[in-house]
Amino acid sequence: MPDVSSPLRVVVVSGLHRAARRRTVDDLITAVPGSLAVHHDLDGIAEGTVYRVLRDRWGSVGRDRVELDHPCASCTLRRDLVPTLEELAERGEHTMVVVETWDGVEPRGVCEALADHSRLLLAAVVTAVDSDRLLPDLSGHDDLDDRSLGITVEDRRAVAEVLSHQVEYPTVLVLHGAHHRDEARALLEHLNPAAVVVPPGGGLVALTEGRFDPACAHNRLNPAWAQYTSRSDDRVRTVVWTRKRPLHPTRLREAMERIVSFGLRARGRVWLAGRTDTLLVWNAYNDALLLESGGPWLHALPEAALDLVGETRRASALLDWDPVVGDRRQHLAFTGVDLDAERLVELLDSCLITEEETGRAPAEDPFADAL
Repeated sequence: MPDVSSPLRVVVVSGLHRAARRRTVDDLITAVPGSLAVHHDLDGIAEGTVYRVLRDRWGSVGRDRVELDHPCASCTLRRDLVPTLEELAERGEHTMVVVETWDGVEPRGVCEALADHSRLLLAAVVTAVDSDRLLPDLSGHDDLDDRSLGITVEDRRAVAEVLSHQVEYPTVLVLHGAHHRDEARALLEHLNPAAVVVPPGGGLVALTEGRFDPACAHNRLNPAWAQYTSRSDDRVRTVVWTRKRPLHPTRLREAMERIVSFGLRARGRVWLAGRTDTLLVWNAYNDALLLESGGPWLHALPEAALDLVGETRRASALLDWDPVVGDRRQHLAFTGVDLDAERLVELLDSCLITEEETGRAPAEDPFADAL
């Protein structure tokens, strides 16, 4: 019998690929006696309809409509999932609960909400992936709305963005599918070097008996201080570009479309000439780029403010601190299939300020109104 005094063990399983995700959940609740799966069906969320589905190894044990003030995934999480898990923990009838997220839900928000509750032990976060669909979805141009997978009325996220976040966040990735497995495995390992990639079935249960720390995941993933490493596995390649000179804003803007076209995923931080204080975070999903402020460079902060900076960020900055420019630098990682590293690096280098331009403010900044 489960121990009522112990926190309820919770495993979060996410994934855009519904059949792979469902099979992973089935494997878990079949292998662990006394376990239960909780899933919020958001297929009808555009019409304001959400159902909570409970099932065990023998099948469905409940399907109830959830009444929400605002039909969105975050409301479902706050108003129903957390209270449902706390109630199950209070009953003490189950050894483990598997939270199966919906297709377009990213695991980070779910995990951060669960981590604050003492009656719940977030044991593992798992994403299930179909090897046949991984590359097409990372390289495609669909938005969630094109597939009726939005989790709010105005969900403008791209499929590639959501899948990237689902893959990069957990520490366990389950690879399903019969084709393109070697290429898919390499892509998963490049996008998330911290994760264990396993086949369906057997060894998964042993990976759900620990504790997942959302704070550690945040520190590992934040492009403002994450450290990336170049690697190559057959056709899959990650190229890391690091420089200690700022980028010329006009040349960067003119080259941006070509830069983004080089990889399936690009992330990191950039230093733009004329913006001595501001670190810019670069996130690209296929050909869609988000460039935004990531706060100040540490070298731009007064000494007294450094005590307020997290340990992970300080440690990352000190790894390659320069006595002149401090932590200011370009640090970008591009991951793709058949990526032309030489041409990419040549293009990026052409956007840096020259020796003659050093110390002079750029005459124009095409990002002035956007950043």
